Amino acid sequence: MLRVGLTGGIASGKSEVSRRLAELGAVLIDADLLAREAVEPGSEGLAEVVREFGPGVLQDDGALDRAALGAKVFADPERRGQLNAIVHPRVRARAAELMAAASDDAVVVQDIPLLVETGQAGSFDVVVVVDAPDDLRIRRLAERNGMTREEAAARMAAQATREERLAAADHVIENSGSLDELRAAVDRLWQDVLVPAAAGTERIAES
Repeated sequence: MLRVGLTGGIASGKSEVSRRLAELGAVLIDADLLAREAVEPGSEGLAEVVREFGPGVLQDDGALDRAALGAKVFADPERRGQLNAIVHPRVRARAAELMAAASDDAVVVQDIPLLVETGQAGSFDVVVVVDAPDDLRIRRLAERNGMTREEAAARMAAQATREERLAAADHVIENSGSLDELRAAVDRLWQDVLVPAAAGTERIAES
């Protein structure tokens, strides 16, 4: 099994890369999806969030009000750390279960937005970073989410810097061009790096 950690800053194009890797045959474990599952209505995770942050983070139907919670934690690193302490262990435990269920010869890609921030790079055989210039990411984020450039820059500032992510990378997928160019870069990574590495891992395991 080849364990791949995939990350990238907000609006870098990481989600498109993970979709393409899944199309090519990777087993995809999406940390964002697992984080949502960790706080679904009726879950212990959601109950703990409410105990920590109050009932104001719930919608009328009992689901998590992500906007209300985000307003509490976005600009407050301490409160954000408290939220992460609730969600991240649950995400990692579920990710470990999914990885254990994958076949021995699989390429397992964990899509983790905060891989660098949470110090998980050393847990993977290969770390892939999707990269784009900060100015381009600010423009994408502003256009996609209807934010001002200042709001987009503030969202980016809450994550690791571009330099920190690149320092953790074994391979970088550059995404400042077209979607076709991005998909072609992912295909090259799959064919030239990930599939051969997985085969090498299998041979080592059998020897």
